[in-house]
Amino acid sequence: MIKETPNPPETDDVSPYESLDSNKLNEAAERALDYHFPSIANVKATPRTPSTLFSVDSEASNETLVVFLVEILASVDVMVHQLVDHLEGGSRNALLGISNNIMLAEITANRVLDNIDLPKPSPHS
Repeated sequence: MIKETPNPPETDDVSPYESLDSNKLNEAAERALDYHFPSIANVKATPRTPSTLFSVDSEASNETLVVFLVEILASVDVMVHQLVDHLEGGSRNALLGISNNIMLAEITANRVLDNIDLPKPSPHS
């Protein structure tokens, strides 16, 4: 039986890393990749140093912080929904998923507010 396509040409089994120059190029490429894309192990091993550029008032009450958090989440959700109106397909679905996560965070923050024991007003005030 005759094949319609010819056999591929035979090639020598030569590694691209056999020459000294290709080894150097490979090592340089590996160093560049390691520098720009550190492994997860390296990232996790690096101690976290919080930035002090933006800070939250250490005297703020938990209630104040959670109220502010709820307001931020509500604002972000409005921005996401404005963007959703201009998108279609996968990008729209991704933003709607983000919106759902924001909503869950809002619900959770509101539950924390519900659980905070507010100071009872004194009978003499």
